[in-house]
Amino acid sequence: MTLVIFDLDDTLLNGDSATLFCQFLVDKQLAAPSLMQGDEDFYLKYQDGSLCIASYVRFMLAPIDHLSQVEISVLLAEFVSDYIAPNIYPQAHELLEQLATQNERVLLISATVEFIVKAIAEHLGIDNVLAIELEAKTMATNGCFGYSGEIKGVASFREGKVTRLLQWLDNTDEGLIGASFYSDSYNDLALLQLVDNPITVNPDVSLREHAINKGWPIIDWRNN
Repeated sequence: MTLVIFDLDDTLLNGDSATLFCQFLVDKQLAAPSLMQGDEDFYLKYQDGSLCIASYVRFMLAPIDHLSQVEISVLLAEFVSDYIAPNIYPQAHELLEQLATQNERVLLISATVEFIVKAIAEHLGIDNVLAIELEAKTMATNGCFGYSGEIKGVASFREGKVTRLLQWLDNTDEGLIGASFYSDSYNDLALLQLVDNPITVNPDVSLREHAINKGWPIIDWRNN
């Protein structure tokens, strides 16, 4: 059994789960339409490598900071069903099913907040998740727990994905011998360089160029 690691957004998913969640909030009239322009501005920073992940997390959670964790979990069922499930690449489903029959251990690692990623992982049948953890807060109105919008610990973003993975490995019986990592983004270069089998999926321009130079496999599910 070897470890197989997947990025989520634009790798298994045709799109960005955080952006889709923002669109969901707008469609549910839980956020103003201007949320999408702000999300686009942050995405451009993600692409050019200048994104402050803490600022983005606070931005995307602001419209639901009045909701409890229980209320958010109810919304997630509809979100995953209507916005995520139709956008999972069919080839991703096929690969995950193949890995399940081979009894490989699969880990999903993402720079999206944990409550979104865990809901998607459950839909995909993935048990192991590393995502951005959030500090909890007590709601003033009802005493229930909500999300503060502040990141707890190390964010699983860029080099932080390596840190979180190594922390996870310290607490499991897994190792990186023969491990694979599937990703679309040059932002994940540090983790791609760490594993024995880096595999680029739907790579962005910078990652595609790097993969060609390194002789890494390139898979493109976008036009198939």
